[in-house]
Amino acid sequence: MDINYYSEANASLKTLRDCLRFAISRFNEAELFFGHGTDDAFDEAAYLILHTLHLPLDRLDPFLDARLTQAEIYAVIDIIEKRVVQRIPAAYLTNQAWLGDLSFYVDERVIVPRSFIAELLRENLSPWIEDPESVGEVLDMCTGSGCLAILAAHSFPNAHIDGVDLSADALDVAQYNVTDYLLDDRISLIESNLFAGLTGKRYDVIISNPPYVNAPSVAALPQEYKHEPELALGSGEDGLDATRVILAKAAEHLNPNGILVVEIGHNHDAVEAAFPKLPFMWLEVSAGDQHVFMLRREDLL
Repeated sequence: MDINYYSEANASLKTLRDCLRFAISRFNEAELFFGHGTDDAFDEAAYLILHTLHLPLDRLDPFLDARLTQAEIYAVIDIIEKRVVQRIPAAYLTNQAWLGDLSFYVDERVIVPRSFIAELLRENLSPWIEDPESVGEVLDMCTGSGCLAILAAHSFPNAHIDGVDLSADALDVAQYNVTDYLLDDRISLIESNLFAGLTGKRYDVIISNPPYVNAPSVAALPQEYKHEPELALGSGEDGLDATRVILAKAAEHLNPNGILVVEIGHNHDAVEAAFPKLPFMWLEVSAGDQHVFMLRREDLL
């Protein structure tokens, strides 16, 4: 960035409140897309500024009128401009993403975590799982950063979890998170093209947030999504390539009465049309009841 820009900003911006106003104006002017952890310019600006200044992320008000040092002003302006000019999602700028109360390391080797399955895991998949302590084996298919595998380990305290992904780079990130949560003894990470490397393995629960964006939608995604691995977004012309394989193979890898839980984005109608004989149960999440389905092994046979 031009040194004159920094000089002007340093002369004009003094407090955190000043920086917050400046960031919101820049974000709105640039018409940024928000969908990687925050919903609007205010929340994203507050998050990036608090993170950059090493302040508690849930306490903005006490610091609003605090004067910042020149170095702090420069750091704040730098991250604001990276967000605006390069359209980098905030999670990649901070290397941090949240699902519920848990924080995960992320970078551009993995998709930024966002899954309605996380909401269901916080409830231990109740009422479809009557006794969470009885669950012995869980598969997180397309694990990415490992976030759902880690949430599953918390939900099912006696379970061993396999986290599977086609991307070795993604599994490196997942390994960092698994180790960070001290779960190396309970979570195994496996490089595999869906079920190809899981011969003979069976599970009580399979969860999956696979790629599901159709080709036209991938082409129309905002610039922010271009920083994410395309492998983790698109899944063929209609977005169902991965889901088809999961539905075809899951029964072979489920124990009797085992369940399959899959997130499919906005593909509810396409899934119902493609598999008219399957008795999908659509689970209620914060966005409604058309984004995550559940099937039992017996439904898939």
